[in-house]
Amino acid sequence: MKHVVFMLLLAICASTTIAQTADSVSRMDPKMKKNLNAADQAAYQLALRYNDVAAAKNSLYQLIVRNPDDLRYVEMLGSLYYEAGQSMSAALVSMDVLKVNDKSIASLEIAAYSLEQVGALERSLPYFESLYLLSGDNFSLYKSGYIQYSLKKYSEALNSMDMLLKNTKDDDKVGFPKSQTETQEISMKAAALNLKGMIYLDQDSKTEAKKAFEEAVALEPTFDLAKENLAKVN
Repeated sequence: MKHVVFMLLLAICASTTIAQTADSVSRMDPKMKKNLNAADQAAYQLALRYNDVAAAKNSLYQLIVRNPDDLRYVEMLGSLYYEAGQSMSAALVSMDVLKVNDKSIASLEIAAYSLEQVGALERSLPYFESLYLLSGDNFSLYKSGYIQYSLKKYSEALNSMDMLLKNTKDDDKVGFPKSQTETQEISMKAAALNLKGMIYLDQDSKTEAKKAFEEAVALEPTFDLAKENLAKVN
């Protein structure tokens, strides 16, 4: 967590330097700027073709500095970091986009998942919640509920699962690890019931927990995690 805070502080300090550079760029000859943009765009595409992530990022940085008001390049950089598994950098870039456009679905997704991956659950939760409100994506609602449960925000987590049970569709699925190489595809409704059971179990409400686990197993008889949880309360 200290590493996360340190990286966030560095990003704040960097914003001053970026503002100063942007002022210099604004005085650049328009024709020269256009030619440099075209060269960097071509270099970016070529770097992607050859899977040279470092070169692709360098081209995007040049484009971002030269075009500070064009969020496309910042969004592309966030996606590049995320796909490369550089979660902290992906989160920082996406959060910068969201300061300007808080309705960017792609940046909300990257910020939410990246912050979760680095363990910054408190910071990731608002992004998952916003993602659900803007997109109506039920998996984002499930993720919100699971993080609320992890943070011991039990009443909020139960409310999220009740919303999910009301709104989920029959074909909504979520993956659960069955082994190191296998994943179970479970209905979102069964997953929500299992999570409700886990919340009740944490609160020592074993009767309610048992009922939720039983309903989850009734919906998905092969749901390993729900069966394991049910065994704990029997």
